[in-house]
Amino acid sequence: MGRVIAALLLLLIAWFQLKYWVGSGGVREVEALRARVEAQARENAELEQRNAVLQAEVEDLREGKAALEERARAELGLIKPGETFYRVIEPAPVDGRPQR
Repeated sequence: MGRVIAALLLLLIAWFQLKYWVGSGGVREVEALRARVEAQARENAELEQRNAVLQAEVEDLREGKAALEERARAELGLIKPGETFYRVIEPAPVDGRPQR
């Protein structure tokens, strides 16, 4: 009778150990979840930094004419009244080499 109880206890301990290491909510799953949380935290930090840059740009565009003017010139090719626009065109390459 004592051996049967000891064998049952050993089986029960082995089952608990198995469940602890590889079962649902076990060590492997917890480590995998920790890794996912860390990756998500890194991604969140990158997105927060990007949002801060975009927010600063929005504030600059709302408050400063210089930034608005720079953006209009760069993206839309606008010029001020009285300015002269010059376009520099590079010569077409001959034989795949640029001309000088």
